[in-house]
Amino acid sequence: MRVMTGIVLILIFWLAGNAVSGMTGNVVSGNVIGMMMLFLALKLRAVNAETVRPAAHFLTANMAVCFVPFGVGLMVSYGAIADNLAAIAVSAAVSTVLVLVCVGRVTQRLYKNR
Repeated sequence: MRVMTGIVLILIFWLAGNAVSGMTGNVVSGNVIGMMMLFLALKLRAVNAETVRPAAHFLTANMAVCFVPFGVGLMVSYGAIADNLAAIAVSAAVSTVLVLVCVGRVTQRLYKNR
């Protein structure tokens, strides 16, 4: 029963995030907004973390099931991926380097300001 309460809370924040996203023109994904709202509610102690914890453990333990449709989609699109493999590899490498540089610089600035 505790898992269901947590899942309902997570779904409420997900729906609220999608509503906010829709009202603002879908600039940021509703999923992201909803999780930021849940995080804020947890930090402000408006939601008890122990209420959400069982659902969070259940969802993360079964996360692999969520990736099965994407894996099937990749296999179906194998021809298109093979045709564009060089572009995919370059964009993955460039974006990885950019993320590493940005995170490194932000971390350095945060430690410098301590």
